[in-house]
Amino acid sequence: MLRRTLLTVPLALASSTLAVAPAGAAGPAPARPGARVLTVMTFNIHHGEGSDGVLDLERIAAVIRDSGADVIGLQEVDRHYSERSDWADQPAELADLLGMHVVFGANIDRDPPVSGVQRIQYGTAILSRHPILESENIPLFRSPDQEQRGLLRASLDVAGTPVDVCCTHLAASSAVDRLEQARQIIERIDTDGATILMGDLNARPGTPEIQIIDDVLVDTWDAAGHGTGATYPVQEPDARIDDIFVTESFRPIRAAVLADVPEASDHLPVLSQLVLAP
Repeated sequence: MLRRTLLTVPLALASSTLAVAPAGAAGPAPARPGARVLTVMTFNIHHGEGSDGVLDLERIAAVIRDSGADVIGLQEVDRHYSERSDWADQPAELADLLGMHVVFGANIDRDPPVSGVQRIQYGTAILSRHPILESENIPLFRSPDQEQRGLLRASLDVAGTPVDVCCTHLAASSAVDRLEQARQIIERIDTDGATILMGDLNARPGTPEIQIIDDVLVDTWDAAGHGTGATYPVQEPDARIDDIFVTESFRPIRAAVLADVPEASDHLPVLSQLVLAP
């Protein structure tokens, strides 16, 4: 049975702009009449603790706000987890700070230390300016010695068009697990519809697990990015492990690594601007 997401905070929000931002010196080709532009971000927030050792969720919110992103996939999100994040409900706090809808998928879900308090949870979240119609958190393959991972899926209403947004965080220390997790993800997502897959995949381009995804979806960095796209570690990034993939319903027109506030987390966020055909 699929496990449903554990948190939804609905808010009434306006639709994002339909104007297309420049993608380079020459600019992108104009969007077709009726096309929508969606700006999406993937960000491993390291439970709000920056590379400077400071816990600052408002700083994470500021990075997201300044980016102009409409939809954000977050990894390493705490919900009443421990003193490391002040026992905070981070998905709800970020939604409140940003005025967005949110869903949360708990991949770690433990009994509280004492009765009468919230469960200890850790996982992924999706923030959205657009209404979230439904969501689910799908457990992914796990070897006995590995951390549980999941695929959080949210169905959005983007100005009348349904869009599936999927957020994941693949195994950090097992290529075997990542390979099986990638296979599961491709089996479970809607590859024929308007679908976005993003997250910390813990694998570089060209590895077998990334190739499984790349064979079916469009890598927005390859389509519209410039440079290496490296996101980790923030001090001297040399690994591209944070990615955004889309189905052919989208045309990527811009992809960028955001490095203005590198101390906000131990990963740099990635932003992609997408044209969704009517």
